[in-house]
Amino acid sequence: MSKKSKPKEEFKTWGDVFDQFTQRTVYKLMTQGHFEGLESPISIGKESNVFSALRKDATRVMVKIYRLETCDFNRMYDYIKDDPRFLHIKKGKRNIIFSWVQREYRNLMKAREANVSVPTPLAFSKHVLVLEFVGDDGIIAPKLKDSTPKNPNEFLKKIIANMGRLHKAGLVHADLSAFNILNHNESPVFIDFSQCTPLESSRAKEYLERDIRNICNFFKKIGLKVSETRVKEQITGK
Repeated sequence: MSKKSKPKEEFKTWGDVFDQFTQRTVYKLMTQGHFEGLESPISIGKESNVFSALRKDATRVMVKIYRLETCDFNRMYDYIKDDPRFLHIKKGKRNIIFSWVQREYRNLMKAREANVSVPTPLAFSKHVLVLEFVGDDGIIAPKLKDSTPKNPNEFLKKIIANMGRLHKAGLVHADLSAFNILNHNESPVFIDFSQCTPLESSRAKEYLERDIRNICNFFKKIGLKVSETRVKEQITGK
């Protein structure tokens, strides 16, 4: 491990994710050259923990590690069961989590190709995902909920444009809110794409309407007059 990375003993105190299986998976990604060592925690959540990590050239990446024991497997399966890309998924905790991580990687790749503002996915293995670091000078960009835009109207326009590009690519985020959008230098960056769902899913319409409602409610709270119907028209062209 790199000199700047934390020792294994300290890893274990970070959200209890560094069991031997996780350590082996992290080391595999390290030996493949994706990063030299984990640096510090960015967020500690119920289902995953995110760490910054240093690369050989001293740039940073984000390493997202899903918990193997405390994830809500039923919720994951509800999202993934009617995804045509994962129709033959085998039930079982680890199978679902590994498919969940692969799904996030594939969704991010598709979003990136559609010019949606998302972190570039770099690699994944088992329950660990490596992503582009979004921030400046080693500091992660804040979430929208914690960083009100200086120009809310322009920021909202950018969000709607990104939602439109995602829709055109055949996807709906399905969990979009001020918690899953970063404010990076006054521009939105969408994150957390594991639940992102193809439009052919039976619940895609429901998810899109929920995403729109979440976004509109946030901007209404900070003083904008926003129409959910109008936003949906801008996203779908209908």
